[in-house]
Amino acid sequence: MKEHVYKTALIGTGRIGFTLGFDKKREQPASHTMALKKNKHFLIEAGCDSDNKRLANWKQFTSAKKVYANAGALFEDFSPEVVVIAVNENAHLDTALKAIAAKPRLILLEKPVALHLDDAFKIQTASTEYGVPILINHERRFSEDYRIAKKYIAKIGKILTINARLDSGLYVYNPAAEHSGEYSLLHDGTHLVDTVLYLLENTCGEENILKNCTISSISCDDQNNKIIRSVSAHFETDICADVNLFFSGQSRFFGFEIDIIGSEGRIKVGNGIFELYKREESKLYTGFYSLEKDKSIRRPKKTRYFSNMIKNAADFLNGSSPLLSNLQTGINAMKVLEKIKESFL
Repeated sequence: MKEHVYKTALIGTGRIGFTLGFDKKREQPASHTMALKKNKHFLIEAGCDSDNKRLANWKQFTSAKKVYANAGALFEDFSPEVVVIAVNENAHLDTALKAIAAKPRLILLEKPVALHLDDAFKIQTASTEYGVPILINHERRFSEDYRIAKKYIAKIGKILTINARLDSGLYVYNPAAEHSGEYSLLHDGTHLVDTVLYLLENTCGEENILKNCTISSISCDDQNNKIIRSVSAHFETDICADVNLFFSGQSRFFGFEIDIIGSEGRIKVGNGIFELYKREESKLYTGFYSLEKDKSIRRPKKTRYFSNMIKNAADFLNGSSPLLSNLQTGINAMKVLEKIKESFL
């Protein structure tokens, strides 16, 4: 029996939609276009972008049959089975609502769900009303190294402390960027929060995992005290009373890491980081135990973060898997970010 191939439309042919697929330093595929082309279950038939030159380059590369300058024109002329939305955060709400109204079988929506939590709820309402499922591209849920880390949590005993941090040179929050979403708390912070939730949740989409938010520290810009350069937030969970999320916009490097310390082990995972530790009899002190690297488990050479996401979309459409990153998981991350944001608004 011939397998079904899903007619797919891509809205947004920029970095994550297309051009990151040419980054020689990144593990490939690193864009929606490249990942879709590598999966036999999808056929890219249409594309949409307001940048004519970018769209023309994309059309030449993909040989897509149809291209459009805006989403409205796309849905008036074409009925895709799958819609990928890879536009800027400030266009998520309008684009998602148009896509939902077209009733595709599945929407793949870039993170974060929307610019604001209220917008995310509007997308959720429309999704429920039209019966259109939405996969959110929080890519670390699909990455093999994070999947291994999640399984390893059962081996480290009682979770004592979780420290997660994001470092970049982009301000954590700037009120001038409120309508664009160009600040790190939202743009990359959504990944940090979602990954912590993923590692801790028992079921996909479990709500209210991080509780009792308190702000440990805030640092403002030297020239404008309304611009936040760093913030540290403390949370509690049912299984760990000490969860710390730190966001820096003062770093001259990009860093992403999560450190989970248990009573019998430790997990360190992040960009270029993968270390698992287990309790063993100490080599240094008689009668004591130390943590030693678990050399039986290595970081996978390929994390397959993007290809696994597209595979999950195909498996869902074929009825063999639930969505492993859905609208509810995306909204859960936004709720945590909103709690942090409330501290400096």
